[in-house]
This record gives sequence, structure tokens and C-alpha cells, in this order.
Amino acid sequence: MTTTAVKDFYQEIFGTVCSELNYFLDDQSTRDIGHFNVFNIADMYCKKNVVMPYNRRTYYKISLVKGRNRVDYADKVLEIEDYGVLFATPKMPYRYTPLDTNQAGHFCVFTPDFMPKSKTGFEIDKLPIFSPQSDFVFQISVQQYQELNSVFEKMHVEIKSEYPYKYDLLRNYLLELIHYGQKLQPVKPSLLQINASTRIFSLFIELLERQFPIENTTQVLQLKTAKDFADALRVHVNHLNKVLKETTGKTTTEIIASRLSQEAKILLKQTNWNVSEIAYSLGFEEVAHFSNFFKKQNQVSPAAFRG
Repeated sequence: MTTTAVKDFYQEIFGTVCSELNYFLDDQSTRDIGHFNVFNIADMYCKKNVVMPYNRRTYYKISLVKGRNRVDYADKVLEIEDYGVLFATPKMPYRYTPLDTNQAGHFCVFTPDFMPKSKTGFEIDKLPIFSPQSDFVFQISVQQYQELNSVFEKMHVEIKSEYPYKYDLLRNYLLELIHYGQKLQPVKPSLLQINASTRIFSLFIELLERQFPIENTTQVLQLKTAKDFADALRVHVNHLNKVLKETTGKTTTEIIASRLSQEAKILLKQTNWNVSEIAYSLGFEEVAHFSNFFKKQNQVSPAAFRG
């Protein structure tokens, strides 16, 4: 994630003016450490423009919450009655809704670069806690809340310190949270009160559109097939296809193809990228495959469409 995108994340939370913003970014911008930050939820609720979306696909987020909250994802809804902890991954879109105003706790955000394999001994997205197949919301006891709260409190102290190795120490605190989470049992999901098909459709579209626009030739689509989307949404590919067919009259593959074709036409008309670069960005390994795809969708070759 670029520095501008990181600033977008903070501005969503704090609004246009953010005294904390430059403090953290300037401190970390000259270090090859990725990005990490930690927040107090009660403080966030005191801020004027506070929103707590999680819509940056390069960010991971761990939240320790006190209060009544609801988490919606795929065709499930999970409710936290008193104390809970969430381990959010870019692979799993979700909606987080506080159910009362008495909210407390902490959350931290970090990029994969902050947890490189060279430092941890493993790939962060291969951990069970961050698997798309793993439930990521846990109901916890008062004692467990206090234990995790103590880790977050140490993070708050350390990130403001002048200790030269503080990010190594913060990484260790983060590992402690992750390993703690992997030993917890997931909350049992309850039945959705709203139409499950509507939610799956909505989240599918969100995942699809999140990949666009393609802004440079190094940006490559990560979700390209019906199975890619089904895995990310934690539903069977046949179920996803059934939902989309019932909702739109089109199959998953047809919807994806239509959106790829739309983006391809934009790139052909509005950029000077060659066809090979456009094909690569849209996830085609061979130019010939892209050309055949484009011609099938639009009855004209990419070169002819560009004119």
C-alpha cells in the first residue's frame, strides 16, 4: 500500500485534519518495516467524524471489543454480547455494527510487510486464524479480555516510546495476539434475519469492484474466477453461482467476464499501455487468451476497438 492510501485510511477515521497522521507515517516511512498502528476504541468514539470501515485490502486488523456488536459476513451473522476479539483478513469482507454506545477496547492495523516471513518464520496469510475458511470472530470471557487488553496496553505504550527497536517489540506483541487467537473457539453463527442471497450478492459485487480501477501496469487482479470469489466469500462455488443466477439472471463467470470487458475497453481507450500490459493487468497470462476473450465479448479485436 502506498503512503497516499495509508493516509486515506487514517482520514476515513479522523477526518481531514489528523495530528496523529504525520507522527506515525513520518516515523515509519524511512524504515523498511511495513505499517503498524494501534487505536483505543473508546477514544475513537469521541472523535467527530469517526467511522470504522475496513476496506483496505492490504490491511489486516485485530480488534478487541467490549460491548454488544454484530459482524456480518457471507451468509452468517455473529453477535458478540459482552467481550470479543476479531481477526480480520483482506480475504474476508465483513460488516461490523456496534449494537450499543457503550463501546471500549482496542484495534490494531498492519500490512503484510510488517510481518515478513524473514522475521516471523511463516507467511502471515497462511496462518489458520487468517484463512478464508476460518471463523474469525471469538466470544471471550472477562479474564481473556483482560489478558488481551494488557497486550494492547503495552502496544500503546511502546508505539509512543523512543526505543530504537520498538517495532520488533510491537511485532512480538502482535504475534502474541495471533497465537492467543488461534487457541480460541469460534462464535457459533446464528441464522441471518435478512435475505442471505442479498448479502452474498452484495459482498460479491463489493469484492469484484474493489479490484478496480486498474491504475498502473503493475496492478494485477487477484480474484479472477468464480472459485476465487467463492473461496473469498466462504461459500461453495455452486451456491454462489445459484445466488447470482437467481439475483441477476447471469452466472458468476458471465458477471466477471462482463466487468473485465468493461475495464479492458476503458484501458484500451484511455491509456497508452500496449495490449500485452493490459492483458497482464487483467489476469491473462497470454495475450492471445486476452484477445480471444475480448473478441468473444465485443465481436471486435482489442486493436480494432482501440482504432
